[in-house]
Amino acid sequence: MIPKLALRCQSLRSSCFSFSGSLKVLQRPWTQNPGPSAASRGIHVDSPPIVPTLTTSYAHGTSTTSLRHDTVGEALLQTVERWPDREAVIFLEDGIRKTFAQFQQDVDQAAAGLLALGLQKGDRLGMWGPNTYEWILVQFATARAGIILVSVNPAYQVQEVEFALRLTGCKAVVCPLQFKTQNYSGMLQQLCPEMQSSTPGDIRSARLPDLRSVILLDSRQPGMFHFEDVMQAGSSRFTQQLQDLQKKLNVDDPINIQFTSGTTGTPKGATLTHHNIVNNAYFVGKRVGYTWNPHHRLCIPVPLYHCFGSVGGGLCMAVHGVSAVFPSTGYDGKANLAALESERCSFIYGTPTMFVDMVNQPDLAKYDLSSVQAGIVGGSPCPSELIKEVISVMGIKEITVAYGTTENSPVTFCPSPTDNLERKSETVGFVTDHLEAKVVNPATGQVVPLGTTGELMIRGYCVMLGYWDDEARTRESITESGWYKTGDLAKMDAFAYCRIEGRIKDMIIRGGENIYPAEVEQFLHTHPKVKEVQVVGVPDARLGEEVCACIKLLDGEESTAEEIKAFCKKRIAHFKIPRYVLFVTSYPLTATGKIQKNKLAEEAEQQLGLRKDQ
Repeated sequence: MIPKLALRCQSLRSSCFSFSGSLKVLQRPWTQNPGPSAASRGIHVDSPPIVPTLTTSYAHGTSTTSLRHDTVGEALLQTVERWPDREAVIFLEDGIRKTFAQFQQDVDQAAAGLLALGLQKGDRLGMWGPNTYEWILVQFATARAGIILVSVNPAYQVQEVEFALRLTGCKAVVCPLQFKTQNYSGMLQQLCPEMQSSTPGDIRSARLPDLRSVILLDSRQPGMFHFEDVMQAGSSRFTQQLQDLQKKLNVDDPINIQFTSGTTGTPKGATLTHHNIVNNAYFVGKRVGYTWNPHHRLCIPVPLYHCFGSVGGGLCMAVHGVSAVFPSTGYDGKANLAALESERCSFIYGTPTMFVDMVNQPDLAKYDLSSVQAGIVGGSPCPSELIKEVISVMGIKEITVAYGTTENSPVTFCPSPTDNLERKSETVGFVTDHLEAKVVNPATGQVVPLGTTGELMIRGYCVMLGYWDDEARTRESITESGWYKTGDLAKMDAFAYCRIEGRIKDMIIRGGENIYPAEVEQFLHTHPKVKEVQVVGVPDARLGEEVCACIKLLDGEESTAEEIKAFCKKRIAHFKIPRYVLFVTSYPLTATGKIQKNKLAEEAEQQLGLRKDQ
């Protein structure tokens, strides 16, 4: 569908050219001005490109829609004023439903409460837990108060959460008592034994020196606040303080730190601004149709701690006025299908793994999915056959595959829901509004010809400020001229549609979770029997990739795969634990003695009887 704005522009242009017979210049047949080269003109992205404009692998997504200049709080307020009584969020497992007006009231109450606890603009607050109403409430309350939200992976174990909280200097942490096998309160007490004898809000911890407050969502424990305490603390004094603070907020202020795996094995904190995420939510929503149909009801099973959930879900809800439906606290394929039916959802998000689970549900046919028109697949590479299956089995005709990175807020390429099957299944769409993208030769940095594989680079409003407190790795990722180096291999066509071919980095993406082998290798090296270890990704039909550890044992030692996995449990996040453990005596080497991970992965696949998806 062509946006109404484009149609209006065409009609205005027609009337303009017939306005006055005396203006001879307007009576002449229109001819294209030679102007600059095709590559420098970019490509217009208000609707799917139909003219092959590009001549090299550089695209600038020109747009008739201006960039937004709103903070997260301002974007939500505008939507509240427009649709106060529309449902904003629905959390089915907890039975919570909030209209935009009710949600805004809760946001301001929570924001004032955080100020009452002593948090100030620029302080960091860690949100650690699964998809709950309080997660999205804290997301917007922190933004409203100018507090930087640190999105902490709910699967993190003690070592990992300590690193994240220390790196960002979190002054407060919000979490449930526990979720499934994760005992959040217990891990924090292990890190901060001083909490037991502390007054809530005045923790003094040797291991987490910046931490002052732990806020539990569902329990009262020594030294910790209950979330209800926060909601009740926001007196009129702090409500007024919150209002006064709005004048001091800037769209370029950092507002969210999202962790992504690092090249040295430790996670990096991608630091995003209001400007980054408000605009990304706006333009991705524009691409998939939220601007002309804000009555969509989104089914959001993806986690809120990821950009996909927090920006694609929470921010799109606030910016576009769509309703966000969260089927379950933790991922549950059947709960997704039940939510699509009971809530008459028209749009669904998911990683490829989630869609694999849904299309393979044995009782899929019993669910009424007639309301579901469209969806977005993201988070990891998606096989083209899966898209075809989602369309044919689930009947979701306007499914699209979006591409992005956490460092880019996250989406940079996305198809139109009206694109043909080949473009929707074989590419990640065309460049989004106001962004520049280029594919370069990694060795020279030169833009490559169309259809040639190289490294994809992005420049524009979406690029993060940098990695929190890590100037060196920021400089490695963002060039002096502002280009973010994705590390992904891609090729681009003349319409600015992009195909992702692979990764320069050997990061493993398991069901949407980014895993950097060096981090797992460093951990496995602490096992007393391990001499050397190399971790590679091997193909998996459901998760896309699985972790395989190829281990050399110390001379005279023996071990089993079960022993290695048991060593990992409760010490690293479950998704990083190797699915496969192979014991080897040597690794394939280059002439200079470097380990060839690509060959190692091939050998592992052969030994395990696996084959790569084509």
